[in-house]
Amino acid sequence: MKDIELSASMMCANYACLRDEVKNLEEAGIDIFHIDIMDGSFVDNFGMGYQDMAFIKNNTSKQVEAHLMVSKPYNYLNILFNLGIDIIYIHPEVDPDPATTIEKIHQHGAIAGIAINPGTSISTIEELLNTVNRVLVLGVNPGHAGRKYQPYVDKKIERLLELKKILNFEIYMDGAVTIDRINQWRTKGVKGFVLGTATLFKKDNNYRQNLENIKK
Repeated sequence: MKDIELSASMMCANYACLRDEVKNLEEAGIDIFHIDIMDGSFVDNFGMGYQDMAFIKNNTSKQVEAHLMVSKPYNYLNILFNLGIDIIYIHPEVDPDPATTIEKIHQHGAIAGIAINPGTSISTIEELLNTVNRVLVLGVNPGHAGRKYQPYVDKKIERLLELKKILNFEIYMDGAVTIDRINQWRTKGVKGFVLGTATLFKKDNNYRQNLENIKK
């Protein structure tokens, strides 16, 4: 799994001891810290706040990525730029001009990506695949941890793998990412996986052992 990237979904972390969580995850070998930002409109939940994002970014040498599950993603860009967030995912279906938003992300030196809900058709975002570095495929309906994987997403990933051969983007998976699912897709060309309660954030909180089990 040398070339696979593993991200920690920080909405699953223990906020009573966030400093220890960040330290332990980094020492365990996580590649990226994944932050979900929600506005209570696009999804029926609220995500991490500014202070939490700033704390994580200032206490790790790893990349930090923001997944904007919000109605107007362009309104959040300057905040993320000021924090120095490395990777930014937007949902094109709630942005009136997603191409301009993506261009703005590129101009500020961040890595631009689009996120695709289970119910979002690839045909509606296919042109944007020319403009982004990454595509984050959600295997669950967004907004809450622990939701069930939607099997019809498999066909969407297969189609993206075909398009990946033509266009210059990488595929990442988020939501109900199990070890079996990682094994299923990593050999086919999926680059990275966002880890939550299914694999990393378990009751034992042994992040090092959990990551070792994944990598085996």
